[in-house]
Amino acid sequence: MQWSILKKFPLEKKTAERALKSLSNNKGDLILDAVIGYSLAGNPRGWTAKMIERINLLSIPILALDVPSGLDATTGEIYNPCVQATATMTLALPKTGLVKPDVKQVVRSLYLADISVPDVLYEEMGINVPPLFLNDTLIRLN
Repeated sequence: MQWSILKKFPLEKKTAERALKSLSNNKGDLILDAVIGYSLAGNPRGWTAKMIERINLLSIPILALDVPSGLDATTGEIYNPCVQATATMTLALPKTGLVKPDVKQVVRSLYLADISVPDVLYEEMGINVPPLFLNDTLIRLN
């Protein structure tokens, strides 16, 4: 379903090679980092590592979605390479790795965004979550 929505936008499809080349021109207002998802295990490799290295060379603000690519969301281990985010917007609940003292250098400003997870889901998982998003859908955590 998400793919069908995305296809409706006027986006240019690029291969990894073309995407890497386009990152060298330092144009744009914001980089949205969603290169690697939540289940990272070990150092990024191949074009993924090259993409992270190239992103870090740009002088454009970087917003990491959920967790900076190259950071273990659970342990907080910073792999090589790792996106050096300007800010990180994590979703639903903060991941344990995002609040470790050593990750501030890659997470920087940390925000928590509401993605409308139903309370009953947290209850079924045995997680006691107070109502976090009564006043806003985005909370600054640091």
